[in-house]
Amino acid sequence: MNEILLGGIALASFAIGLFFLKFWLRTRDRFFLLFALAFLLEAVDRFALGATGALREEAPAYYLVRVIAYGLILVAIVDKNRARPTRPDESGRA
Repeated sequence: MNEILLGGIALASFAIGLFFLKFWLRTRDRFFLLFALAFLLEAVDRFALGATGALREEAPAYYLVRVIAYGLILVAIVDKNRARPTRPDESGRA
């Protein structure tokens, strides 16, 4: 049963990664690229976990990959919410 759930999570993460990649290709917004990379990395991590047959999530390598993926998500959120300096001609005021 765990293998089926692991495969479902890997497939869902892959689909979500492709979804964000599609938006990045349209907008070229770094937010979507970082989210796509995070979810695709998570999909590879889950696939590797299921493919090895060990199903031991306590291994440090799996946690390192997840920390990197979640770090990418945090970087994307912080980068998107960071205050950007505006020039006077961009504010709409004369």
